[in-house]
Amino acid sequence: MKKPIPYLLVAICIVFVTNSYAQHRRYAIKNGVGIFGGITQFNINTDNFDTKASTGYIGGLTATVDIPHKWYNVSYNIQLSENNIDINAEDSSTSNKEYVDYKMLTAQVALLFHIKLISNIVTFDVGPMLQYNGELELKDDSKEGLFISGYDNLFTEDISDISKFNANGVVGITTGYGNFKLRAQYIYGFTNILEKLNDKELSSSTPQKFKGNQSLLAFTAIITF
Repeated sequence: MKKPIPYLLVAICIVFVTNSYAQHRRYAIKNGVGIFGGITQFNINTDNFDTKASTGYIGGLTATVDIPHKWYNVSYNIQLSENNIDINAEDSSTSNKEYVDYKMLTAQVALLFHIKLISNIVTFDVGPMLQYNGELELKDDSKEGLFISGYDNLFTEDISDISKFNANGVVGITTGYGNFKLRAQYIYGFTNILEKLNDKELSSSTPQKFKGNQSLLAFTAIITF
């Protein structure tokens, strides 16, 4: 008499595959990969400096898990950007004030939940983001030696070495149909991006703690595959 164990294993495998296939057809969970690019508007909300938002650019990759039987989808996003900001400074010899251009390169990783407002056509996006950024770099080296407005011994080059690791929150709207979508996001920095300046004992006529939270608007177009 043949042992029934091989037949039992075959039967279990058939049942498992059949159930898995039926569930897959029922829920039809889909994965998608996309690329995106667009423009940014960056600023730092702070009482320490007189700042003005400026335009930069952004690009990256997104991997989306489309879950039809849920009220949300999930995506993982990696993006690189060059963000620009203007900070008011003055020439001590002429007392002329001007906005000096800075740039900051960033790499960001975000986990987003896309709440379906109108199926997958319009979603409300929300989630956490981790960020690594470079220095707040002067775009024009000839602007070195100018005083930051409001300080008598703080130069434009002194504020470059800001905090490199930051945690952000993201909210936004994504709309589109098929393989093409448009997305608008607001990214707010929960951590003090100027914290590292407090370790430098930078002197001024009005000593105070440096504190600032980044504020970033991003408008992008997404193509998925």
